[in-house]
Amino acid sequence: QTQLVESGSRPVQAGDSLRLSCVASERARNMEMITWYRQASGGGRMFVAGVRWSDGSTDYADFVKGRFIISRDNGKNTVYLQMNSLKVEDTAVYYCAAGDGWLLSTAQMTYWGQGTQVTVSS
Repeated sequence: QTQLVESGSRPVQAGDSLRLSCVASERARNMEMITWYRQASGGGRMFVAGVRWSDGSTDYADFVKGRFIISRDNGKNTVYLQMNSLKVEDTAVYYCAAGDGWLLSTAQMTYWGQGTQVTVSS
């Protein structure tokens, strides 16, 4: 059973904005937090941003601070990643993941979405 489903990706240009959505099943919704990761071609999976379901606490990777905003809608079991001022280097597959702890490593996350490709052209 799919626990997390990402959506919202479309081709964009540098400087554009894009909002990704991650809809969580009840199982994923019962985890402590949802985290967005990204994986560029040939690279490892990197933490982007995380949000705690209960109080909305957030954390961001330095390379997206001031540009990306993570938020959650508890009523819709959905977490959003608002990406502004996109750069070519933001091109990657973006994954959302659910885990029962704050700022866990990728190996500790319980559920993963299938990923969605974000391509930023110059």
